[in-house]
Amino acid sequence: MASHSDTLVVFFGATAGANGGKLGSDEREIILLVWQIVDLHEKKVGKLHRCLVKPDTLELTDECKEETDLIVDDLTKADPLDKVLQQFQQSVQAELEDLGRNSFTLCVDGPQVIRQALHPEASKKNLVLPECFFSFVDLQKEFHKCCPNAGPGEDLNISSMLECILPMFSTSVCVCGGMGGCVCVVGWVGSPILYHRFSCFESVKYKFESGTCSKTDPVDSETVIRARGLPWQSSDQDIARFFKGLNIAKGGVALCLNAQGRRNGEALVRFVNEEHRDLALERHKHHMGSRYIEVYKATGEEFLKIAGGTSNEVAQFLSKENQVIIRMRGLPFTATPQDVLSFLGPESPVTDGAEGLLFVKYPDGRPSGDAFVLFSCEEYAQNALRKHKQILGKRYIELFRSTAAEVQQVLNRYMSAPLISTLPPAPILPVMATPPFLATANTRDCVRLRGLPYTAAIEDILEFMGEHTVDIKPHGVHMVLNQQGRPSGDAFIQMKSSDKAFMVAQKCHKKTMKDRYVEVFQCSTEEMSIVLMGGTLNRSGLSPPPCKLPCRFPPHPLLSSPISPPPCKLGHSATPALAYYPPQPHLYMNMNYTAYYPSPPVSPSTVGYFAAPPGAMASAVSQSHHPAHGSLLRMQGLPYSAGVKDILSFFQGYQVVLCVDCWLNRGNVICDRVS
Repeated sequence: MASHSDTLVVFFGATAGANGGKLGSDEREIILLVWQIVDLHEKKVGKLHRCLVKPDTLELTDECKEETDLIVDDLTKADPLDKVLQQFQQSVQAELEDLGRNSFTLCVDGPQVIRQALHPEASKKNLVLPECFFSFVDLQKEFHKCCPNAGPGEDLNISSMLECILPMFSTSVCVCGGMGGCVCVVGWVGSPILYHRFSCFESVKYKFESGTCSKTDPVDSETVIRARGLPWQSSDQDIARFFKGLNIAKGGVALCLNAQGRRNGEALVRFVNEEHRDLALERHKHHMGSRYIEVYKATGEEFLKIAGGTSNEVAQFLSKENQVIIRMRGLPFTATPQDVLSFLGPESPVTDGAEGLLFVKYPDGRPSGDAFVLFSCEEYAQNALRKHKQILGKRYIELFRSTAAEVQQVLNRYMSAPLISTLPPAPILPVMATPPFLATANTRDCVRLRGLPYTAAIEDILEFMGEHTVDIKPHGVHMVLNQQGRPSGDAFIQMKSSDKAFMVAQKCHKKTMKDRYVEVFQCSTEEMSIVLMGGTLNRSGLSPPPCKLPCRFPPHPLLSSPISPPPCKLGHSATPALAYYPPQPHLYMNMNYTAYYPSPPVSPSTVGYFAAPPGAMASAVSQSHHPAHGSLLRMQGLPYSAGVKDILSFFQGYQVVLCVDCWLNRGNVICDRVS
C-alpha cells in the first residue's frame, strides 16, 4: 500500500512515440521503465533499475530514438509489460525489507507516465496494476507550490527546477537520477538539511461510479468533453475504461440518443477537474477496439441537457448505488413486471424484484415498450444480456448495457412527447406563402443523392457538395426517411437552375462520403416531390403516393386543379363545395422527408398548416357558394389488422370520408369528415 513515508520510489517511463509533456498523447506503447528507491531518513539512494519493455508493435519514432538512445533491436529480447511490472514489485519489495520498511511513496515527474501511458495500456491489455500505481505524488506540482513563479508547467524540467532552487542554498544538492531527466530533489548535503513533506497526493479511481445528476446541479464547463464515434453497444463502463487513468465525476458519463431514442455514438463525459479534462483531450483519435474516438470540448449546459433530470420516480429507481443497469427494448405493451422477471429467469435475479424494474411510459400512461432493470453484480447482468433477441410473448427483446444518464434522458424524452402530434386546423384550407418545393413546372433543377451513409448529417452533405453548396436553393436539402422514420440513404437537393444541377451530377457522381461512394443523378422537381410525399422512384418509373379514397389529406402532387368532394347522402345539396385542393400543391400530412438546410429540421410532427387570411378564406367560400362540412378526427391505437370496413363499422350511422393511406399501417387514421 503506497502511503506517505520517508521512503520514495522515483518512477519514470518512456513510450515508442512522444515523451515529456506529450507522453501518451499518440497512443504509443511503453518501451522503458526506470525506478530508484530513496531513503530520505538515512539520506541514501538505492540502485537504479532500468528495464526495457517489448511492445506489441516494434516501431520507434525519431523523437523516441533521440531521447532514449534506443533502437528496435534493443527491444526484441525485452520482456513484455506484465513481466516488467512483476520485476518492479519484486525489486521494490526486496529493497524495502532490507531497509526495514513496509511502505513507500511513488514519485513521478509529471502525471503523464501514470495517467496517460501506464493505466491506458494496462487497461487495453487487461493487466492488473499493482496498488501503488493508484496513488502518487507529482514532483512538478509540488515544485509549483514552493515556487509559484517558476513558469508554466509544460516548460518545467529537472534543469529548470534546479536553476530555481540552487541560488537559495550555498551547499550542494543531493539528487537521485534516472533516464530521460527523471531526477527527484530529495535533500541537501551539509547544513542546513531541508526536507519537503509532500502534501498533495494524486489518486486514480479504481472504478467508475454511476449516479444521478439534477438539472439544478452546477456543472463546470471546463470539465466536460464530447466523445464521438463510439460503438453503439458501448456502455458507461466502456467509456470509463477508454479514459482509464483519469478521474470521471460520479455519474459523469451521459450517452447521447438520436431522435428515435437510439444511441448515436456520442457521449458527454464530466471529469473531476479541468486538469483531467485537458488530459482527456489529448486522447483525441485514440482507439476503442477498432474504432478511433474523437474528443472535443463541451459545456456544462450540454451535459445537464443530456444527464440532468428531476423525476422522483427516476431518482428513487437510481437511489440504489453500485447497480448494473440494463435497458430492455421492444417489450409487448401488455408485459407485466412478472412477465419480465420470468423472462430474465432465476439466473438473473433483479435487485429487489419488481422494484428493480422501471417501465418507460408516455405522459398518458401508455407503455412505450422500453424498460430499465437493476442487477446487483456483473454476473447477473451478463446472464441477462445472453437473452438478447429472445422471445417474450410474440416479440423479440433487445437488451443493452445502460447508464443512469440514459435512464434520465429516455424518461425525459418520453414524458415530454405530445400525446397527439400536431394536426392541421380543419376545415380551413392550408395556405403557405412560399412552398419549399413542389414547383408546378417539370424542370430538371434537382439532384438525387443515393447511397448516403445512414449517419450522414447536413454538414457531411454540404462538405460533399463542396463549391456547389452556394448554388443550393434556400430550404433546398431534403433527407428521405423510410417508414420507420430513419434515414433511407437518399436525399434530394434543389439547385438554382438546371445547369447547376447538371454540373453537380457530373462532378459529384460516385464521389466518396465516409468511405462510401454516393451516386448523384439529375432529376426534376416533379420526381423529387413524388418521392418526398411517399411515392417511389426506381428503374420501373414513378409510383405516386397511395391514396385509396378521395380526401383532403394528402392531395396528389400532380393535381393542378381543384377536385370537388363526393356527393353527400345526408340531405345536403349536391352543389360543389369548397375545393379540396388548392390550385398549387402543398405539403402532405404523411410526408416522409426531413428538410435540414438552411432551416431547422422539419418532420411530420413539427410541420404545421398555415391558416389562410380571413379575407382569402371568405373569397374562396363565396366563390364555392357552399360552406365546408364536417370535422377532422384522429383515431389512435387501432389494431394493426384493422381495415377500412372495420373503421366504417365503428362509425356506423355516420357519414365518414376517410384518408387511411399509411396512417392506417401505424395504428392511426384520419377521419376527414364525420356527419
